[in-house]
Amino acid sequence: MTHILVRAECRDNEKRVGITPLEAKKLLKMGIKVSIEESNSRIIPISEYRDVGCEIVKENSWPNTPLETIIFGLKELPENPFPLKHRHIMFGHAYKGQPTAQNLLNRFKVGGGALYDIEYLVSHTGKRVAAFGYWAGYAGAAVTISCWVSQKTNKRPRIFTTHQDKDSLDKQIKGELDNSKLLPRNAIVIGSLGRVGSGVIDLCEKMNIETTKWDIKETTSKENFSEILNHDMFFNCVVSNKETPTFISKETIQNGQNLSIIGDIACDPGSMNNPVAVYKDVTTWSEPVTRVSGNPILDVMAIDNLPSLLPLESSIDFASQLLPSLMEIDKINESVWHRAHQTYLNNMEPI
Repeated sequence: MTHILVRAECRDNEKRVGITPLEAKKLLKMGIKVSIEESNSRIIPISEYRDVGCEIVKENSWPNTPLETIIFGLKELPENPFPLKHRHIMFGHAYKGQPTAQNLLNRFKVGGGALYDIEYLVSHTGKRVAAFGYWAGYAGAAVTISCWVSQKTNKRPRIFTTHQDKDSLDKQIKGELDNSKLLPRNAIVIGSLGRVGSGVIDLCEKMNIETTKWDIKETTSKENFSEILNHDMFFNCVVSNKETPTFISKETIQNGQNLSIIGDIACDPGSMNNPVAVYKDVTTWSEPVTRVSGNPILDVMAIDNLPSLLPLESSIDFASQLLPSLMEIDKINESVWHRAHQTYLNNMEPI
């Protein structure tokens, strides 16, 4: 019997989960065993998993489960250096030269486990089967707008917390704009046709912010991206690769530019292919922006777990997208699972 264990997330402000009770119930009916670790932070109460028949286990018990157990999570594992012996489904952030990438891959190498990176669960056409992109874009636009208001009113950016739903988030951002009597004139969204970009555009339109929409058609073969500087806000929604151009760098910042804040929702500062080459580290819920230029003023928002700002809606959406692939988990050497495993093997290096 295939056994999936949903581990508790260890990261601060991470309340999302990739399998809700609805999906767990369907997997159980297929004969797949589903265990859920206890968690004080998960947005969905453990009782709802118990009610559909899941086994409930203690938090952080996954390292001691049988080796055939598949460990399912979202964000990074605890930093303990012990070897990883299991197969893990998670966002590994390990294939683009990120600072922690080699350490994680070495842990799998030593332990004999394997990484099935959610970012690389793709169909035969190369399209990702599940993503939090829309909610990352929606929440990222909200945080960026809020920080823009703080910048313009010379206030410290607020500390962000989880919202009950998107209506409460909308109300908060609209209130901040109304109270400040300020409104960004425009924003440019690169990656506008993707899930992330659509989330940004939806939020901006709700706030009556005009958006310039760029995607592959507008960026292919373009050598000069100085038009970005003419906008009050720039949202980067592009997952970088070797072909991705640099949209903005410290050398391109100019006196007199309109641009005063960047929402780097793709958020890949450790990658050598990062198209927003003006900062080095992610930002946090308590320190949502980093100032990369004082004259002219330019801030960057680069929180890397934005969908957790709206954990319930983003979890429900993501889990429903992933379910068809999870229903084929018994075929872990085929289809989407096989492709993800090949990507893992192709990125492994000798220790």
